[in-house]
Amino acid sequence: MITMRAIPSTMNAVQLVGHGGIDKLFYNTSVPVPEPAGDEVLIKVSACGMNNTDVWVRQGAYGTEDDAAAVSTWRRQGNTLTFPRIQGTDTVGHIVAVGSGIDPARIGERVMVDFSIYNRDDDSLADIDYIGHGRDGGYAQYMALPAQNAHVVDTDLTDIELATFCCAYLTAERMLERARLADGETVLVTGASGGVGSAIIQLARVRGAIPIAVTSPGKEQSVLALGAQAVVTRGDGDLVAAIHEVVNGRPIDVVADLVAGPLFNDLLKVLRPEGRYTTAGAIGGPVVQLDLRTMYLKQLELHGSSQGSRADFRRLVGFIEDKRIRPLVGGVYPLSNFHRAQTDFMAKGFVGNLVVVPD
Repeated sequence: MITMRAIPSTMNAVQLVGHGGIDKLFYNTSVPVPEPAGDEVLIKVSACGMNNTDVWVRQGAYGTEDDAAAVSTWRRQGNTLTFPRIQGTDTVGHIVAVGSGIDPARIGERVMVDFSIYNRDDDSLADIDYIGHGRDGGYAQYMALPAQNAHVVDTDLTDIELATFCCAYLTAERMLERARLADGETVLVTGASGGVGSAIIQLARVRGAIPIAVTSPGKEQSVLALGAQAVVTRGDGDLVAAIHEVVNGRPIDVVADLVAGPLFNDLLKVLRPEGRYTTAGAIGGPVVQLDLRTMYLKQLELHGSSQGSRADFRRLVGFIEDKRIRPLVGGVYPLSNFHRAQTDFMAKGFVGNLVVVPD
């Protein structure tokens, strides 16, 4: 290992010690600092964004194909989660050491972490895993990772701002790629004020598409400021009628859904014939009722999506560097106050993303 400066032997980190409540997250002040392998780098973490996947993994809320209520982690087959695990995907930091196979000139670089563990040389995501699940992530002072996952981004954004992008925006980009959202089309976005939802609004505008947002009461103006063409307030009367009113006869080409639950069938109703539905989350409930007649009589496409490919990540970096998307920092917390950070994250009283920083 080649280092720039003295690196401590232990660090502070938040460790997930088992499935369950927030008490399963332990702030440990004596975690060994990892040593990078030959093809890896060690970064000193400066900021790490939060995401829904970390919460669901902690809760074991992914179920199985045979039992939707079973305690299970994100990777249902071939589970790679072991305890204790340091979660955290949206990591930004500076390289302070490199493995024997990495050019020491990389020491000092500020990098944004591509959190995906691809496990393949092509762009298939069939065997994907992620940093913070299959290996330790960024809720810590230091993190080791494959050098190819550490990317310099040419931007004047702060570390905290840069840490709002990766998981949410990569997920959003993949959803829109899978649904083939095109210039001039209209996309209905649920959960529009959250990290992925707010990213979809911006990325839809990058494509020249028209986003219509569905959000909770009190967040309408914030979502409009992000670029939504119109907003429908969830829980305020007949959702289908409200959507038809705001689109004023314009067809809904794509639904990008992060809520599901009781909304699911209404979302299929508002899609035009041959429309496309894409989802990467289900904060309103993962088990839904589907009237297959709606699906096949309207010739609908239904897409499941998770994370993103190497090509998706490269596009995301380009959008950041070209200033075509902007960060949305909903709050910043010290790592030592992680319980409060995740409690506030779960309450969803913010717009954009929450970020934790080492003390």
